[in-house]
Amino acid sequence: MKIAMIGTGYVGLVSGVCFSDFGHDVVCVDKDAAKIESLNAGEVPIYEPGLDQLMAKNVEAGRLSFTRDLAQALDGAEAVFIAVGTPTRRGDGHADLSYVMAAAEEIAHLAQDYVVIVTKSTVPVGTNRQVKKAVKKANPDLDFDVASNPEFLREGAAIDDFMKPDRVVVGVQNERAAEVMNEIYRPLYLRDFPIVTTDLESAEMIKYAANAFLATKITFINEIAALCERVGADVKQVSKGMGMDGRIGNKFLHAGPGYGGSCFPKDTKALARIGQEHAVPMQITEAVIKVNEEIKRRMIDKLLDLCGGTFNGKTIAVLGVTFKPNTDDMRDAPALTIVPALVGGGAKVRVTDPQGRHEGEALLPGVHWVPDAYKAANNADLLVILTEWNEFRALDLKRLARKMTTPHMADLRNIYSTRDAKQAGFTAYESIGRIGFEHT
Repeated sequence: MKIAMIGTGYVGLVSGVCFSDFGHDVVCVDKDAAKIESLNAGEVPIYEPGLDQLMAKNVEAGRLSFTRDLAQALDGAEAVFIAVGTPTRRGDGHADLSYVMAAAEEIAHLAQDYVVIVTKSTVPVGTNRQVKKAVKKANPDLDFDVASNPEFLREGAAIDDFMKPDRVVVGVQNERAAEVMNEIYRPLYLRDFPIVTTDLESAEMIKYAANAFLATKITFINEIAALCERVGADVKQVSKGMGMDGRIGNKFLHAGPGYGGSCFPKDTKALARIGQEHAVPMQITEAVIKVNEEIKRRMIDKLLDLCGGTFNGKTIAVLGVTFKPNTDDMRDAPALTIVPALVGGGAKVRVTDPQGRHEGEALLPGVHWVPDAYKAANNADLLVILTEWNEFRALDLKRLARKMTTPHMADLRNIYSTRDAKQAGFTAYESIGRIGFEHT
C-alpha cells in the first residue's frame, strides 16, 4: 500500500519509517526544504535510538522517500497521514490546529482518487469532523474518509512502541475506512497486537485521557515524595509497595523534578481547555498542571538550601537537561525552569548532556557546556543530576567528590543512595522523597 506522511517531525518521521518497514511504500512530505534535503542525504534531524539505521534500510529498499511535493506523494496513495505540530496556543491553552487544517485543505486540492485522511497529530475531540468539513468545503467532489489514529510513542523507545504496541487506536466512521486502516496495520494484527477500532471522538479522547492519567500518576508520586521528606518515609519504598498492587502498577511512579516533554504539558493543558469549553471542568487535570509547576520550583528551593541560601558566586554542575534520557528533546524539561534560576541567581553553571547541547545552547543561555560529568564537577560547589542518562548511573562518586570544592549533591532522579554518597565523600546529599545527610 502507498502511504503519504505529512510532517517529518518526531511523530511523522518515526511513523513513516516504521510503516515502510512494514512493507508499505511511504513518501514523507515536509515544507522545510532544508529538512528534506537533510533526510535525502541520510541525516536524521532528531535523536531516537535505532532510527537512523531503520531509515537507511528502508530508503535503500526503495520503500521510503522524502519530498516537498505533496501532489507527488498523494499520487496513488490510499492513505495520507497528517502528523504536523499542534503546539499549545498562546493565551488560552488550546491546541493550535492551524497546521492540521492547512494540511487538510492542501490534501483536498491535490488528491485525485479515494483516500483516507488520517490524523496522527494529537488533536482535541471533534477535530476530525472539522477536517472532514474543511475538505468537503474545499473540494466537494473528492471521494474520501477521515480517520483518527493517535500515537502513543515514548521518546527514546519509539521504534519498539510502534513495532510492539500496547494497542493501536483507530477511529473511523465506516467500514471502508476501517478496511484501509486494517490493511495498514495488518503486520501488527497478524502478530496479535490489539487494535482498538472505535468512533472518531472516542479515539481522540483516548489519547488525551491516557496522557492526563499518566501525568497525574507522576504528579501524585511527586507530591507523596514531598510528604515523605517531612515524615521520614522513603518514596522509593512507598512506590515499590504501591506498584505491587495490580490495580495501580509500578510504571510512572518514579519521583523526580516534574514531568516535561512534547506530550504531557501540552496535552494536559489542551484537555483542561476542552473541559472548560464543554462546561465539564477537568479539575484533577487542572490541579496536576498547577502542582507540576510547583514541583519544579520546589527543586530550586532544594538546591538553594544545598548552596547555603544563595547561588551567587557558586559553581554548579548540572548533569542532564533533556526532559528524559535517550532523546534530545527539551520541550518543557524541568531544566528550563531550574537552570535559568541558577544562572539568574549568580551561579556559574556547567552543563553536560549526551544529546541536549544541540537544542540546549539556544534554550539555556549563560551556561558553559562540558563533555562529561567529571569536567563539570571540577571545583564545583554543587552537583545536580537532572536527567537519568545511563552514563550518569555508574559514576565514580569518589572521583567526583574529590574534584569538588564543596562536595554537595542534589540527586533529583534518585539514582544513588545516601550511603553511596556519604561513603564517596560527599558532605551533603539530597534526593527526592528520601532523607538526606542533614536529617541523620
